[in-house]
Amino acid sequence: MENKGECFQGAKEPALKAVVFDMDGVLFDSERITRLMWARAGEEYHIEDVATAVKDCTGSSRPDQWVYLKKKYGEDFPAKEFRERCSELFHEYVEEKGLPLMPYAKEILEYLTEKKYPLALASSTQSKTVHKELTEAGLIGYFKTLTCGDQVQHSKPNPEIYLRACKSIGLDPSECAAVEDSPNGIRSAFIAGMKCIMVPDQIEPDEEIKRFLWKCPSSLEELKTFL
Repeated sequence: MENKGECFQGAKEPALKAVVFDMDGVLFDSERITRLMWARAGEEYHIEDVATAVKDCTGSSRPDQWVYLKKKYGEDFPAKEFRERCSELFHEYVEEKGLPLMPYAKEILEYLTEKKYPLALASSTQSKTVHKELTEAGLIGYFKTLTCGDQVQHSKPNPEIYLRACKSIGLDPSECAAVEDSPNGIRSAFIAGMKCIMVPDQIEPDEEIKRFLWKCPSSLEELKTFL
């Protein structure tokens, strides 16, 4: 990708006081597994172009994914059942092989904590799963608040989850940075008025998304160069 690590923000930056993290694809190497399991479920349900479907759904909530899947595959498509099968396959994989952290995930949380940044989480994943995965990975203690998919009415790219996350730590969105890996997440944070940091995982930013970015580091470790 061109311009990794470069800055795409406007002329003046508000003071940065806190950092809000997405979870899947940022802290956990879960998006890669998700794509594999969607492909497997797609074979079971005899549907095509699953790669596009999972890309478009990345960062959004289950209900929004159901709507998308019915639009893509027809109103008769069992979207909820398909999505549950994807989740079932995902959890089977994780139970057998574990859920790996992204490189430098724990190190960057430790670093930012030492730098006295309040940390929050804004994940479209359900609260129960968020708590379980963060606890098992030893990461939950780094976060002041957790805002999850079942706590909001509208999922990313709607800004609601990031607005709630910033409010939960008592700060204006302009004082917070969002760390994301997906276009839907970046759109959500940008509309909320945050400084957007994209660490690409499965999806590289296109020209539209680049216009929303403050920074685009190649890894979580690179956050240390500007935070």
